[in-house]
Amino acid sequence: MSSTQETTLEIDLKALTHNYKHLKSRLQPKTKFLAVVKAFAYGSDATEIAKHLQDLEVDYFAVAYINEGIALRDAGITKPILVLHPLPINFKTLIERCLEPSIYSLKILKEFIAIATKEKQQNYPIHIKFNTGLNRLGFNAEEIDEVITLLKNNTAIKVTSIFSHLAASEDLNEKEFSLNQINQFKAIAEIFTKKIGYQPTLHMCNTSGILNYPEAHFDMVRSGIGLYGFGNSEKENLNFKPISTLKSIISQIHTISKGESLGYNRAFIATQTTKTATIPIGHADGIGRQYGNAVGFVFINNKKAPIVGNVCMDMIMVDVTNIDCKEGDEVIIFDAEDHTAEKLANAANSISYELLTCVSQRVKRVFHR
Repeated sequence: MSSTQETTLEIDLKALTHNYKHLKSRLQPKTKFLAVVKAFAYGSDATEIAKHLQDLEVDYFAVAYINEGIALRDAGITKPILVLHPLPINFKTLIERCLEPSIYSLKILKEFIAIATKEKQQNYPIHIKFNTGLNRLGFNAEEIDEVITLLKNNTAIKVTSIFSHLAASEDLNEKEFSLNQINQFKAIAEIFTKKIGYQPTLHMCNTSGILNYPEAHFDMVRSGIGLYGFGNSEKENLNFKPISTLKSIISQIHTISKGESLGYNRAFIATQTTKTATIPIGHADGIGRQYGNAVGFVFINNKKAPIVGNVCMDMIMVDVTNIDCKEGDEVIIFDAEDHTAEKLANAANSISYELLTCVSQRVKRVFHR
């Protein structure tokens, strides 16, 4: 009998260790490693993931928002934490909790200087982000002089790093664009360092950058999806182990006669006698409506069962007509072996990142150490 009794996300910390060590093996010994644990560590559990990585002696963590950093501090994380998208309303709290802001515009820089000065800070660490083509957040090269002027006119803050973000590092068809970004960043870093008068840490590479552009590793790299088991290509995926397995059970089995409907809006009409299984996981748990109507699938007793009808908030129904199964049997939504999150996401024209980060916090987490 299966040990699975409810919808559960199993998280393999040994796989996390494997992925971290593999990524580290691609770096020079002195290159620092920043672990990205935003969005609940890509839908797993930021606290447990960060504790494990801190024990493995990562150098830095990154989160998207200040409240994510606060949660890590409350959990006992002592390593430096970079907040990638801080907002001014939380700057005072950021300083109180020893978090380090990414500063990406003149407005944000001026506002942080004002708060840091008011809080009587000296050389508070900040990270200056430059836009080299992603066009999302970041200073442009033309703003360097104004940034330098603001930095030199106060002692409340000090630049601990300057960084940028590759836009298409996983796509080797965009190699020319990525190399242009790297060269832009090198030029910006050279000018910035000369004008500021000291050498901040430089970092640019995400997971795919680590794998595809070793010349851009600089002083530190940042990895998110690689830690969680995906290398953004079939070749590189062989070197990683997905850390998450999402399981559930069959709650009930129905037999539907030809012409009968199933689910909301009668989205499925049986064309023949059909056996369906209802599973306690739905779009409130991260299986979006786009997976309904035979787009998505699960595995029961090693056989593929397509989702039929619309995905409900708390349930999906799957076709088990040709599967020998019973109520209470285990259901694999995705795992670390043949039925990965990437394969399920691809079926809905999505990516592993989206499926992983959508797994609701109401889903029970179980850790394997």
